[in-house]
Amino acid sequence: MAKLKLTVNEAKTRRCRVWNESFDFLGYTIGKCHSPETGRAYLGTQPSRKKIARLCQAIHAMTGRNMVWAEAEDRIARINRLLTGWANYFCLGSVSKAYRVADQYARHRLRQWLRAKHKLYRGAEKSRFLDQYLEQRLGLVRLQGQTRNFSVGERMRPCPKAGCGKTARPV
Repeated sequence: MAKLKLTVNEAKTRRCRVWNESFDFLGYTIGKCHSPETGRAYLGTQPSRKKIARLCQAIHAMTGRNMVWAEAEDRIARINRLLTGWANYFCLGSVSKAYRVADQYARHRLRQWLRAKHKLYRGAEKSRFLDQYLEQRLGLVRLQGQTRNFSVGERMRPCPKAGCGKTARPV
């Protein structure tokens, strides 16, 4: 590390056996995962809980009661940019659960915000602002179902072009 002119933070640095415990690095939790199809264990990545909580805090701040004056299209465009950027960064590994949490929280907060904006009574949010309305009419992005999970170590299949010699990531 001295050769690279880097210093090691002794308080944050630790050694671990990845098969027994996981660790967080660059927003990902790296550790032992299990395949839902086969049940076999593999080393994989998933978005860390801290980053998911931070995303929910950002959505909460965008849909607070102090933002009721803003236009719905503006709020949804900002939330869409946030969700799309977050999903583009966190696209490796098991992301379905994280995407589901982000989708559900964004819809819940958007419903609350719309209810406060239009001064509706408490029970009207779910029935009035259905998912289809939020997606089709207002244009809210849905992360769940955009990508499928693939592990970092998953085999690449050969490129369909004959003789090109490259590999393609499964889609």
